[in-house]
Amino acid sequence: MTFRQPLAATLLLAASLSLAHAADGLIAVKSPHSAKATMDKLEAVAKEKGLNVFARIDHAAGATKVGKTLRATEVLIFGNPQGGTPFMECAQSVGIDLPLKALVWEDAAAQVWVGYNDPAWIAKRHAVESCPVAGNIAKALAAITEAAVAK
Repeated sequence: MTFRQPLAATLLLAASLSLAHAADGLIAVKSPHSAKATMDKLEAVAKEKGLNVFARIDHAAGATKVGKTLRATEVLIFGNPQGGTPFMECAQSVGIDLPLKALVWEDAAAQVWVGYNDPAWIAKRHAVESCPVAGNIAKALAAITEAAVAK
C-alpha cells in the first residue's frame, strides 16, 4: 500500500494523533494498545459521545470459521443521524459511505492501527467538497480516534 499525506485540513486536525498515513482517503493512526483494547476504547468513546454503535465485526473470527487466520482485524460501524443526515443532504449518495466505520488492525510488525475514511475524501468522492458537515465529522472522528489511542 502506498501512503501519502491527507488533505491539508485533515492533516491539521490529525497532527496531534501521530497520523501515520492516509492513502486513497484512509486515515490511519498508530495505537500503543493491543487491538482488542484499542477497539474496546474506540467503542466506549463512540458511545460516550452519543453515537449509535450498529455493529462490531471481528474479521479474524470470521476467518477462523473458514479455516483461515488473520491478525486482529475488527470494524466498528457507528454514527448518528444528526451528522449523517446533513452530509446526505449535500449528496444523498454519501449514504453509501454511512454509517461511519473504523477499522482496528494489527500489522505484520505487531503495530496496531485505527483507520477510517477521511470525510473530506468522502465529500470529494460525492462531488460535495464544500459540504460544511464534512469538517465537523472529521473533527469528531479525530477526537474519537485520539481518545482511543491515548495512553
